[in-house]
Amino acid sequence: MAKTLRTGITTGTCAAAAAKAAALALFRDELKTSVELVLPDGSRENVPVAWVRRTSEEGATAAVIKDAGDDPDVTDGATVIAEVSRDTGMNIIFKAGEGVGVVTLPGLQILPGEPAINPVPRRMISEAIREITDGGVQVQISIPGGRQLAEKTFNPRLGVAGATVSNVKV
Repeated sequence: MAKTLRTGITTGTCAAAAAKAAALALFRDELKTSVELVLPDGSRENVPVAWVRRTSEEGATAAVIKDAGDDPDVTDGATVIAEVSRDTGMNIIFKAGEGVGVVTLPGLQILPGEPAINPVPRRMISEAIREITDGGVQVQISIPGGRQLAEKTFNPRLGVAGATVSNVKV
């Protein structure tokens, strides 16, 4: 009998869950141990939150631990952190934190100079935040140790500096 493989979650899903947990802390004073996300296929996933805290009147931070399931992903077990802060205007502004690269060459779906967070994870993060607030938000995604993980990937050849593999492939 064939073994059923254990499914995991993408780094983008981790980032969206952390961003939602941080937004809930900032805008609603709710410190959640898990959050529900709508995935790109329309299904819903309950994602555990490792920790969440208010950092100031204007910001909050949350973390999710990546569980790749049975997928041999170099980011399995990595901590994905989202720092959410209020911003003027109505936009969601993405920033690259520790271990999240910045695109350096043209040809990827993200323009040079932008954090290497692909369109689907950006949309997931934006939708998760928009469930909480319509206001302007800055969201910084970090993956401590991500630079070391990137040494095991193709990112430098793809024109991504200082990122983990999942910032390009998810």
